[in-house]
Amino acid sequence: MALILIIDDSTYMRSIIRNTLKEEGLEILEAENGLKGIQMISEHSPDCVLLDIIMPGMDGIKILNTLQERDSKIPVIIITADIQESTRKQCLELGAFAFINKPPKKEELVSAIKKVLAREKELKQ
Repeated sequence: MALILIIDDSTYMRSIIRNTLKEEGLEILEAENGLKGIQMISEHSPDCVLLDIIMPGMDGIKILNTLQERDSKIPVIIITADIQESTRKQCLELGAFAFINKPPKKEELVSAIKKVLAREKELKQ
């Protein structure tokens, strides 16, 4: 079973995403801020990270930068209310796999995660 880490400061948004992913049979971890998210990535090596951009303290851009500095291969899907094209471009340049606007549509979220997991499975073979 794939392990997905949700990093989002919104309890409500984490619950929406968690419920969607549990329906798909995925194992879920949650972090309510960027620092805890980085710690959980180090401890658990999730198969995929779902990352909010706009968070107090360590925001999603700082997390992407940290993962890039660590040469992390863990795929990241951005889920954010920030709809600016410049933010999307910056995230993709920092290695994000996909960029989804909030609130995420179930089909779009599940499809992106399935693509990430299929790609990771191919890379491991």
